[in-house]
Amino acid sequence: MNSDTRTFRTGIDNYCLHPLGLSPIHLLAWAKEHGAEGVAFSGLTHKEYAQLTPGGLQDIAAFAGGNGMYLEWGGGRHIPRDMTTWQKTDVAADNLARVREAAALGARIIRSCSGGLMRWHPDSPPTRQLMEETARALAEQRTMLEDHGVILALETHFEFTSFELLAVFEMAGLQPGGPVGVCLDTMNLLVMLEDPLEAAKRLLPWIVSTHIKDGGLLLDETGLHPFPVPLGKGVVDLKGIMELLRSQPRPIDLSVEDHGGVFDLPVDRQEFIAEFPDLTAAAYGRLMQLAVETGEKMAQKTIAVTPREAWPEVCESRSANDIAALKTMRAAL
Repeated sequence: MNSDTRTFRTGIDNYCLHPLGLSPIHLLAWAKEHGAEGVAFSGLTHKEYAQLTPGGLQDIAAFAGGNGMYLEWGGGRHIPRDMTTWQKTDVAADNLARVREAAALGARIIRSCSGGLMRWHPDSPPTRQLMEETARALAEQRTMLEDHGVILALETHFEFTSFELLAVFEMAGLQPGGPVGVCLDTMNLLVMLEDPLEAAKRLLPWIVSTHIKDGGLLLDETGLHPFPVPLGKGVVDLKGIMELLRSQPRPIDLSVEDHGGVFDLPVDRQEFIAEFPDLTAAAYGRLMQLAVETGEKMAQKTIAVTPREAWPEVCESRSANDIAALKTMRAAL
């Protein structure tokens, strides 16, 4: 067993502090000051990417290397479409730019997220069609990724469920341990109507990076409403997930990602539920159980929804507390 997989390195994703507008170097300095052991840059703004220079990348790599911090990069995409207009796009060109940046940084992981909530909008292309297009795009980029020694890590975001990700990988002819993997966002799985622990079990051989995030799941007459909460306070079985990750024969870094806001899942609409064909009655019952647990925590006032507009005021304190909480969880293992 690789000792690194038993101890983990704990860090932070730059999205936590996005409202502060920190440069990559200032973000690394903040992370070091608050005890983070690395930074996952899940993405920068278009302006920030355009301003990156070889010298700037060298500075980022030197700061991280000089302070023994891990680096993960971002900005990758996997669905070859504009997720607003649904026009086909050349994701390979964008990914190549990110791959070259990551290679210059010495970062092996590139987080990929296409964004979009297609199941929530009836005019979106069918999910199966997007899965097939994604599989073809990944197969075409395989050699490019291998040539640069990087892994494109598809986030468990709002495009595909864990079942669908596995189907995409199979269609693309991919295997675990290759140039494509998964960035496990532990709370986003609730948004996709999945128990995070069970989804982590399904995806385990593919997981190469993480967004460690806790959450709650509200239930009311309008549907289910997942939302992030401080690490260790919610209903996501982070201990169980970390135990799974620790069993793997490769190092996986734990990067805190936290934010405000709440998601609306209109589960009372049959057409919405039909967008999740792998959702079983037992799995839905588990979500109901998590909703009950969330209600109890809300009644005890141990958790509450943080509005998205309130996040800028609390992002520093909550992110710092999350890093400390994650280190405590690591020590408990």
